Amino acid sequence: MIVISNSVLRQYLVLSFLIAAGTVSSLAAQEPAPSLTRGTLLAPKAFRAAAAEVQPSLVRIEGFGGLAAGVAGGGYQAPGEGPTTGLILSSDGYIVTSTFNFIRKPPVITVVFPSGQRRIAKLLGRDETRRICLLKVDGVSDLPVPEFTPRSELKVGQWAVAIGVGFGGAQPALSTGIISATSRISAKAVQTDANTSPVNYGGPLVDLDGRVIGICVPLSPQAKSDAAGSEWYDSGIGFAVSLDGLEKVMERLKAGETLKAGFLGVQVEPAGKPAEGQFDSGAVIKEIVPDSPAAKAGLQKDDKLISLGGTEITDPTHLVSLVGRHLSGDKVEVVLKRGDETRTLELTLADLPPPMPMMPPMPAAEQKPPDGDKPPEKPAEQGESPPQK
Repeated sequence: MIVISNSVLRQYLVLSFLIAAGTVSSLAAQEPAPSLTRGTLLAPKAFRAAAAEVQPSLVRIEGFGGLAAGVAGGGYQAPGEGPTTGLILSSDGYIVTSTFNFIRKPPVITVVFPSGQRRIAKLLGRDETRRICLLKVDGVSDLPVPEFTPRSELKVGQWAVAIGVGFGGAQPALSTGIISATSRISAKAVQTDANTSPVNYGGPLVDLDGRVIGICVPLSPQAKSDAAGSEWYDSGIGFAVSLDGLEKVMERLKAGETLKAGFLGVQVEPAGKPAEGQFDSGAVIKEIVPDSPAAKAGLQKDDKLISLGGTEITDPTHLVSLVGRHLSGDKVEVVLKRGDETRTLELTLADLPPPMPMMPPMPAAEQKPPDGDKPPEKPAEQGESPPQK
């Protein structure tokens, strides 16, 4: 039997797509080249080989009980319902998955290993900014741990395979595509056009060597609700959170912490002379939220923010992205310019304040039309007395 390595498969894939796109002009007018046929036939094998590399580390996660179920429809399970996927992180039973799987807060969580063994799992900490959480199964050992792709090696346009075992069965569900971007959602996520949905939320996005690029999760650049981003399922807009460099985050999740987005507490506007079309780098403080980290650190209206956390601020939108890279409780250094003086301050980001409660609608005041606008009185019927004034 001939064994073909993934690197050879990738070469065939690249060559076949170059030929199909007409970029190898010398072969465009010829009969289909053997390499084209071979590459087309080997593409599915490359994807299945990548899945086979990581499959021993995949688990099926089920939650039982919890909050009332949502309304399912259109063949798509309601948010937080149904079995889904998780990935083994350590040989002694730590498992990472998506917080989407626990919107209903089920009191009982089970994990089914590839061997078919079912074990009770405990939900530890959760990172609400990345939509990942950590489970622990006790009494296990020697579990297979996958290999992870260093984030520095990720390239836009490279192949990616999203894998899920939420449907059950002997073979995982595969969805293939490319990496569309490597630094999305405040640099937390990789974007892919491989279809992602509740069946593989919590499962891995892998490269053609079977190395884990990241954990598939629903994310949204704007919305912050528990299920935000899931409305894009199977749309070609999917996200995976890279675990490369998250060692400190994982330690906090093991300790049972809930990690939330950091809050600075300023409203800013572009620097320079926007009215004249002149924009400078940085962001100028327009307002400061009372009792916020910014207020406590002594920031003032009209201060020009130059950098945050060691990264130069290009504009107000960039500032939002920089704050989004940090968690509540993180200490960050802020460099600002106040008049002709440059200052450096350190502050501690806080939790996002709860949204203001909705004011109930005021009851409509009982209005009495002026005499001149009164509707005509109904004529008295026979035998009926006219209305008294």
